[in-house]
Parts: sequence; structure tokens; C-alpha cells
Amino acid sequence: MATALSPSVFIGKSIKFGTDGWRGMIAADFTFERVDLVAALAAKVLEECYGSNGSRTVIVGYDRRFMSPEFAGHAAESIAQAGYDVLLSECFAPTPAFSWAAHEKGALGAIVITASHNPAAYSGLKVKGAFGGSVPPDVTKKVEALLPEGKPVAEKPGTITAFDPWPSYCQALQSMVDIDAIRAAIADGSLSVFADVMHGSAAGGFEKILGMPIHEINGDADPLFEGGAPEPLPRYIPKLYKAVKDRYQSGAEGLTVGIIFDGDSDRVAGMDGQGEFLSSQVLIPILIEHLKARRGFDGEVIKTISGSNLMQKVAELHGLSVHETPIGYKYIADRMLETKVLIGGEESGGIGYGHHIPERDALLSALYLLEAVVKSGKDFGQLNQTLRQQTGFEGAYDRIDLPLANMDVRAKLLDSLQNATPTEVAGKVVSSVLSIDGYKFTLADGSWLLIRFSGTEPVLRLYSEAATIEEVHKHLSWAKEWASSVG
Repeated sequence: MATALSPSVFIGKSIKFGTDGWRGMIAADFTFERVDLVAALAAKVLEECYGSNGSRTVIVGYDRRFMSPEFAGHAAESIAQAGYDVLLSECFAPTPAFSWAAHEKGALGAIVITASHNPAAYSGLKVKGAFGGSVPPDVTKKVEALLPEGKPVAEKPGTITAFDPWPSYCQALQSMVDIDAIRAAIADGSLSVFADVMHGSAAGGFEKILGMPIHEINGDADPLFEGGAPEPLPRYIPKLYKAVKDRYQSGAEGLTVGIIFDGDSDRVAGMDGQGEFLSSQVLIPILIEHLKARRGFDGEVIKTISGSNLMQKVAELHGLSVHETPIGYKYIADRMLETKVLIGGEESGGIGYGHHIPERDALLSALYLLEAVVKSGKDFGQLNQTLRQQTGFEGAYDRIDLPLANMDVRAKLLDSLQNATPTEVAGKVVSSVLSIDGYKFTLADGSWLLIRFSGTEPVLRLYSEAATIEEVHKHLSWAKEWASSVG
């Protein structure tokens, strides 16, 4: 008879790469043995795909999660046993710092131990290519296909050398913004910066780049993330709310901004001087305007289908073309490798730049946002209001995740969308349907509803933008009722 300690209880889920890496529960799915296997095979595939640069080196880095340094050490040893030289980080750092290192050092790529914004029980492994960004799905599928072969071991092992990823990364970011102007504004009190690093790998980042302290929140290591998750969402940032609102209520002079980073510093959100949370739906339009109007950059704007219409309107205001992709930064990165891009961003906070590596970079985004505030003399809220006035945009946004009973219900809903596509949503006529990732219904009044599915679990993801939050919630309620009636 099976007991609570039966070995069958601890058989992990199969190793599958998602939109950005492989993630699993620590000790159940994510184990030393599995990390050894995946890391070595990933190095082999990186050589196959990017080895034309002549390199035999793989970067290995990690975040601040539970046992991340130990997992990274195991990954490095396994990669070296497979015959590759390893540059192993001597400290935690943002994921984009390791992507930058892969590009700057001419390596085959990078292996990063991180579960990004997931809760504390998870760890993960991201694979970055020689070009400095996440490898495409066909590369990770090659890794999965090699899993049955076991861990490769070379006759002559490679070397492991420690390195600090921060100096080169900080120097690169400093060169892209007017650091002196930001420093001066902080020094004279005209700008106060609050950064919630959520116990993650952005900790200390601003101070390293600016060479001066800011108001950093949750900069200590906490592998439990205070019982939450290192995700830049309102429910996880009570300390930042209090700090910014206390300053606002005190009547302090100067502009105040808040920046929120996720666990591995590749996603960002913001807060204005009155303590209002601002997602990348607001920040990306601010960045489009700043990069084009104040910095003189040019190129295409890339948005995912869940991105706000304000992005489109601001791009049009400045004569920039817009390209829409499915959700997932890998689609943005692929586009960046094909054409000249100004900025690419997703509603979950991942933002990257065509003049940098094709990678989400929260610290660079934060620096550009600070630069926009300093150069304009307005905080995020004021910049947002100015853009809305200039474009005539009125809109509110929200999203919810709806758990489904099982994958059979998911299949039934998908079949209904394909074969009985709705022509009305909440009493509004559907004017167009985009089905590159789920189904996005644009309605007669210009509002929209997006219905899409998780690729790995029975979850329906619902997104909407409309003139008022009340209209948004009507759309989301309609979608929930539709799902209930079909499922």
C-alpha cells in the first residue's frame, strides 16, 4: 500500500519549456539532477545553433531565489563536463545582464537560473542565445528532444571561471541615457526615486548605475517573497504604496516616481507621484514619445495583441509604424532581429529596445522613464495625461484569469471560438476579429476583448480595454458567462 512517503509522490512533471524557459516546483520538478541534464543539453544545442561564432563558452547566472547559487553551480559543472568553458557569475544579477554578457563576450549563449515572477516554491532555467536574447521555440524543442539521450560527457572537460556581470552591464546602460541629468535631479531634490525590487535581482541596481542611493524597498533577500510573488502587480507592493503616498501627503517638493521590478528584473511597472499604480500599458506610450520626440530614435513600434490602443495612437502621433504580435516576448525579439525597431513591449511589463539587445530589460526601461521625467519636468501621471489629451484617447484596462475544470473544457471553448465565433460582445457589434493568439474582438465603439488560453494548463485568460472601467468589467463578465454557457 502506498504511503505518504511513497516515491511515486515525488515524480516530477515532464520537462517542458514555456514562453520563456523551463520552470518547476523546487525539489519536486526542479532538481539538481534535472538541472544537470537540461543545462548540458542546452549548451550542446547552443553550440549547434550559434557555434558558427567559434566560441566554446557558455554564461551561467542566477537570481536570488532559494538555492539559486547552488543550482547555478551544478549547471556550470554539468556544462563543463560536456566539454564547454563556463563563465559562472559570482553573484546574483538581472537576467538581462546575463543576456548582455552572452552578446558582449561573444559566448554561445547563457543559462540563467530563475523563475522570474513566479511564487517562492518555483525555480527555473532560461536559455539565452549568442545574440543576447531568449532562444526561439525551435531551439528549446531541440533540447527537449535530446532529453532521452541523457547528459553528454566529453573526454576533455571545459573550465569554470568566475565573473562579475554587473560592471559591463552597468556601463552599457549608463551609455544609453543622460546619467548626469538624472543624478543632478536626484542630488538637488527635484526628483525622488522609490524602487521596489521585490527581494529580487534588481536589488542595488540603481545605486550601481547611478553611483548614488535612491529609496530602495524590499532590497533584502527573502526567498519566500513575504508570502507573495515577485510580480509587479498592485497586490504585492504595499510598502511602495505607503512610501509614495506618505511623501505625497507630506507636501514634499519635487517630482516623485516609483519603479517596480519583478524577480529577475526583466519586467517593470511604475507609480506616479500620487501613489497611482501604472502598468506598462501606460509606461510604453510614455517611452515611445520620449525615445522619438526627445531622444530622436526611430523605428517600428511592436506591441502584443493585449497592448493598449494608446500605444498605437502615440505611435501614429509621431509617424511611427506599429507591428502587432502574439503574446510572448519571443515574438518581439524575433521581429527585432528582422527589422529596425524603436521599442517592443508587452502588457505584462516586458519592454526592450532595438538599439540594445533583443531582450526585456527593466533597469534600462526604468532609466529611460527617469530620463523622461527629468527632461519633461512631469511625473508619470502627468506624462500619461498629456498623451491622452494629445491623442484624444480615453480608456481603462483590466484582465482576469479564469480557471477551467479541465483541458476538455478548454478544447470545447476553443472549438466554439473557431466554429461559432461571437458576432456580439456585451451587446456591442464585433467589427473585426484577430486570431493570431486566441481571439481578439474589436468592437464597434473601438473597445476590445481578448480571449486566449494558457498553453499548459486549463486557464482562460481574459483581457479588455474600453472607455471606462465599468465597460471593461461588462466585457469581462460577458466573457465569463460565455465560457460558462459553452463549457
